[in-house]
Amino acid sequence: MDSQNLSKLLLILFILLTKSSFGRKNPHYLDDRTTMVQLFEWKFDDIALECEQFLGPYGYGGVQISPITENLIVPQRPWWERYQPISYKFITRSGNETQFQEMVKRCNKAGIRIFVDVILNHMTGNDFYIKDYRTDIVNGTGDSIANPIKKYYPGVPYNSSHFHESCKLSSFQNKHEIRNCMLFGLNDLDQSNKFVQDKLVDKLNRMINVGVAGFRIDAAKHILPEELDAIYNRLDNLRTDFGFPINSQPFIIQEVPDMGGDYEAVKREEYIPIGVVTEFRFGKELTDHIKGGKELKYLKSFGTSWGLMDSTNGLVFIDIHDTQRDKDRGILFFKDSKKYKMAVAFMLAHPHSKLPRLMSSYDFTDKNDSPPKDKDENILSPIFNADKSCGNGWICEHRWRQIYNMVAFKNTVGDAPLTNWWDNGSNQIAFCRGNKGFIAINKYGDLRQFLQTCLPSGIYCDIISGNLENKRCTGKTVRVNENGIGLIDLHGLELDGVVAIHIHAKLSDDLNGTCISVW
Repeated sequence: MDSQNLSKLLLILFILLTKSSFGRKNPHYLDDRTTMVQLFEWKFDDIALECEQFLGPYGYGGVQISPITENLIVPQRPWWERYQPISYKFITRSGNETQFQEMVKRCNKAGIRIFVDVILNHMTGNDFYIKDYRTDIVNGTGDSIANPIKKYYPGVPYNSSHFHESCKLSSFQNKHEIRNCMLFGLNDLDQSNKFVQDKLVDKLNRMINVGVAGFRIDAAKHILPEELDAIYNRLDNLRTDFGFPINSQPFIIQEVPDMGGDYEAVKREEYIPIGVVTEFRFGKELTDHIKGGKELKYLKSFGTSWGLMDSTNGLVFIDIHDTQRDKDRGILFFKDSKKYKMAVAFMLAHPHSKLPRLMSSYDFTDKNDSPPKDKDENILSPIFNADKSCGNGWICEHRWRQIYNMVAFKNTVGDAPLTNWWDNGSNQIAFCRGNKGFIAINKYGDLRQFLQTCLPSGIYCDIISGNLENKRCTGKTVRVNENGIGLIDLHGLELDGVVAIHIHAKLSDDLNGTCISVW
């Protein structure tokens, strides 16, 4: 073999290695964007508007959307009906295929990447249908029908030969049951079956060809890694006309709950080689330290030494739609707003969070509650208040000032290292991100301390208590002297337990001048 052909062969091998090992772990954000948000149960038209009017202008990188394939219609329309596919048509209460395509196009144009929550593990449930419906035949959101008892889904089409034998998942310490039995009574697909694999690959490629950037794989731990890898290897490259680099692979987020110890037989390490894995331990640790009895000072060593995955392998988050509704887990979410904002601020300020995802919720009282809806069961659109917050039953944490300003903080500090850690020996902490940003968090008591901010001298707007608008700060300010020292004042009874400043929130270079603040 001559040297020219050898060079070509080595190049091909390098591309293939890059595709399988690294390509699925890049979300392909534009510019310096760093953060995605899960717009849980939003309609396609509303997502498109949000990309254009808020997410793009405020520096978000991407949106995870709810499943888009036709699902079973369940009385009262609980959120979990979206996780019971009946066909692979693109039609749900969020909209139809045309609306989906238009949303993806508009969001990409606004600089926002789209990541679709997809179900590869199962179809609808089985054993509760006769009781609830008094019939074997059930209906979907796109007028398809199915017979879950007989595992018959003509809208795909699937029949009983495409599923594992029916068995109950009774133990999460039994690998065979986890990968082959029915999770919550859902008919479990056989991903080793070529016809099933063909249908799953086709479904994902149809989304890629519309312009999506990647997928969140629901219940990934219930599918063998080698079967998932076989599916991923058959996916198309992302569309270059939407700004994705040539030969870009879709970003893969795999849902693999693994809290460590012996409880889980299936370990996240099995899935790390084939894509990014959800880091459930992240939100649990921050909940234990901010909401629970553990002291903040211990967060100084936060990272892989705590058993967290490497920051390039783990998608980090505080809460998701599941943990919000699981009282036993006790994970922080919007109903404990002050502590929740502290946890999100730490996540977005800490360098371990290379791949963070925020949650955007709707209000609920029962864990099964539908998203906000009208009398005809149609999902309602959010309404927006003067302060950018949401109404009409929507929470929209991503629109809280304390959160969208921390997205800007993360975009600003980039890969700058964590330096100058400070704590008071218990529950007050602070640190710098190089010479680009500074944050202080107060869990208990009053914090009034001169601290090293690592920033150039000047007057800075605290982006937690207010916004920097037209050279005015609507919140508190921090004066930083020529040595980088600033007085950090954060009382225990304030609405927020955080102060944060960064180089793009500077009001003035003149320490002796008048600071314009409306605090």
